[in-house]
Amino acid sequence: MLCPDNCRFSDQKHLFPFRPRIHGSEQNMKGDIRRMKKHSLPKRILQIVIVLFGISFLTFLLTYIAPGDPVRAMYAASGTIPSEEILNQTREALGLNEPFLVQYGKWLVGCLHGDFGTSYSYSRPVLELMLARLWPTLELALCSLVLMLAIAIPLGILSATHRGGVIDYIVRGYTFFGVSMPNFWVGLLLLYVFGVQLKWLPVVSTGQGFAKMILPTITLAFVMSAKYTRQVRTAFLEELNQDYVTGARCRGIPEGKILWRHVLPNSILPLITMLGLSFGSLLGGTAVVEVIFSYPGLGNLAVDAVTNMDYPLIQAYVLWIALIYMVLNLLVDISYNRLDPRMKEGGR
Repeated sequence: MLCPDNCRFSDQKHLFPFRPRIHGSEQNMKGDIRRMKKHSLPKRILQIVIVLFGISFLTFLLTYIAPGDPVRAMYAASGTIPSEEILNQTREALGLNEPFLVQYGKWLVGCLHGDFGTSYSYSRPVLELMLARLWPTLELALCSLVLMLAIAIPLGILSATHRGGVIDYIVRGYTFFGVSMPNFWVGLLLLYVFGVQLKWLPVVSTGQGFAKMILPTITLAFVMSAKYTRQVRTAFLEELNQDYVTGARCRGIPEGKILWRHVLPNSILPLITMLGLSFGSLLGGTAVVEVIFSYPGLGNLAVDAVTNMDYPLIQAYVLWIALIYMVLNLLVDISYNRLDPRMKEGGR
């Protein structure tokens, strides 16, 4: 409804004489919000510690009641057939004959001191094994994320800005095709074409240099880019329908400036949570892809640990996954407070 010409905004107090009183000032509200944010970080850290304690207990319990004998599996992996006496001596040396709570208490104390035990199958400290596999996993995760963003963001923007056109249908077909294909199938296809038939790239990714990372990186980035392209397209379309975009166009601001300086930052912000979860899963190791390409990452190590019933390695790996997800979730929440001005002002 349009206001008459003699209507003045300064006369609102006469139009609404009975305005409700708001107890407390806006300054006090902002102070309360700052205090809540100040105390939320220690609270979140305490929650992480409690959850890690619960996960460690459940993981240790599941490995304790799991069927099979890890000592027999350890000797079987080395090609040795020991006697029952040697098996009992080994169990005694590893502390496997002690009660559950005693075993868990000793293991937990060791973890607090940085000692996650010794691997049954590798006969090396678990922490040393995981640190050796962490850097290749970090390289693969970063390269996959960078390549995925380089594909998903331009394609999502092109699809949104050409909605209903030929480019839009091509991009949507690509996303449908990418989401429908699992990682292992893409990896095997790339391995067969570029490694076996064309012989352009190494089949086994255990060597040195950047060439070993090309096929695993493309495999992970292809499937992720299809999912993220859809999200970028959806977020971009939502922002293009906002009133501020219409107002900017009416003021004669160039379309490119509107897209890159206003629409793009607001569209990318909701993807931060997804990026955090994707980075966490990549840091945990993508077991299927790493096994296909024999990539020396954490996922491949976890598969070996499960196959060989290497319980100390399994327990440390599960703790690592839980810690990564919770820390990244905390960092994502902190980044929202830093990047979104509305959250800085307490959601105003």
